[in-house]
Amino acid sequence: MAGTVFFSVSMSLDGFIAPETSEELMGQQWMELQQWVFPQRFFRENLKLGAGGEEGRDNDIVRETFERTGASVMGKRMFDAGEQMWPAEAPFHTPVFVVTHEQREPWERPGGTIFHFVNNGIESALDQARKAAGDRDVRVAGGGATILEYLNACLIDEFTIALSPVLFGAGIRLFEGIDAARVALKPVRAEPTQRVTHLTYTVYKR
Repeated sequence: MAGTVFFSVSMSLDGFIAPETSEELMGQQWMELQQWVFPQRFFRENLKLGAGGEEGRDNDIVRETFERTGASVMGKRMFDAGEQMWPAEAPFHTPVFVVTHEQREPWERPGGTIFHFVNNGIESALDQARKAAGDRDVRVAGGGATILEYLNACLIDEFTIALSPVLFGAGIRLFEGIDAARVALKPVRAEPTQRVTHLTYTVYKR
């Protein structure tokens, strides 16, 4: 049975998930958006940042998201930024399908991550990811434009936002350009923690 297609992102209170340029991603202001995840034990272990770390509901959510994911899809912009920042053992440990116009052979990394480059659209990338994931779920990892494409095509089943208590005023908004006439949401749960509030919704076509 095919799994769920989902995304999970951190978002500021004013609706931004990333800066306009990838060069800003590691800036102090934007690092605040992800401050909730950096101390988590599972995150630290997965990126081999050393022993220790926090445990609790935030840590459980990071682990559960990783464990449910059998394959990922991402856009070229996210891949280009990640290629510069990810360690040699990229943190996915599953197949990743990159939506791009670039012709490129699969790129295998230590630890089980294999990047496949898909040149014929988001639906083809998702079909390949579903096959690779088996009965596990497919995560649309980002970036914002790719998530929006999948949402507007009604190809997302569920998503979770980690709503962070920060304000940016500018950047890439998660829902900028959403086709609200086609896409509707149903709340599933809201889980406040000390650092963020995790909001989960199912998605359906109007």
